[in-house]
Amino acid sequence: MTSYSARVPTANGSRYLQQLCKHWSHRFDVDFTSDRGVVDAGFGKLMLVASDDSLTVSCDLAEGADASKMQQVVADHINRFAFREGELEFDWKAGRVA
Repeated sequence: MTSYSARVPTANGSRYLQQLCKHWSHRFDVDFTSDRGVVDAGFGKLMLVASDDSLTVSCDLAEGADASKMQQVVADHINRFAFREGELEFDWKAGRVA
């Protein structure tokens, strides 16, 4: 299992978390509240945590999964939801954000 995380500055983290979880709930196993979400995509798990000033996104990927593709898909989806505030910055790092 390989992990990557990004802390994305935004005041709308809860909104984007809920939109992404609802959007993917027809395709994957999803569990979420207004401040936490988990998407089990089979090849990996996406965890989201919203605070007042950020959205933290963490991916745990199975060996052989394409990490850069998953990161791009997640960032693209959230940026579509965030079109009013412009492009959000995803500074992906190996491991989990504390």
